[in-house]
Amino acid sequence: MVGPCTPTQQETRGPARPGSTAGASLAAGPGTEGTDADIGEGAAAMGEPIVEEVTSGAPVVLRGLDGLRERVGSEVGVSSWRTVRQDDIATFARLTGDEQWIHVDPERAKTGPFGTTVQHGFLTLGMATGLLWEVCTVEGFDVVLNYGLNKVRFPAPLRVESRIRMHAVVAEVKAIDAPGGEAAEVVYRLTYEVDGQDKPCCVADLVFRYYP
Repeated sequence: MVGPCTPTQQETRGPARPGSTAGASLAAGPGTEGTDADIGEGAAAMGEPIVEEVTSGAPVVLRGLDGLRERVGSEVGVSSWRTVRQDDIATFARLTGDEQWIHVDPERAKTGPFGTTVQHGFLTLGMATGLLWEVCTVEGFDVVLNYGLNKVRFPAPLRVESRIRMHAVVAEVKAIDAPGGEAAEVVYRLTYEVDGQDKPCCVADLVFRYYP
């Protein structure tokens, strides 16, 4: 899972940052991908900390269980654009052992099904925590755990040098009992938009638990 933003390059986030404490990491996996797009100035590369662009506002602050419930069914925000880089794809391939040529061999990929290399789907998915932190924070809880995924799909390829951003919707919220008091389980519906293309490269239901 992509780690938190660098404090010196972005304002310090609110109290409960998505996935900022212990929890199962989102894995990284099969090839997924998107379409070519011109790279706009100011887009953060994947190897860099996530920083806000001019078009990105401060993260939405959701206050406790009631604040989460109020946002059910609504989009809480959209991350800044990120640029897909071959160096990040290659690093991920080495770390996971998924070094299929569609990801790591630009020359061969030119004559492949996508016309260029494509990013691993699970690398895209693994960015979820960092991007969600950029979109929203949750107050009123001390511990945040990544509880897993209900569903993940990679509808389209994500080609190198494309730009992506993540839309986050609060899909479900429920109260759960915990030793220290009432906790919350939240399902975030994440959609990764690819600049210049209609079909998203990734759609996922990510489950977080917030404990007092």
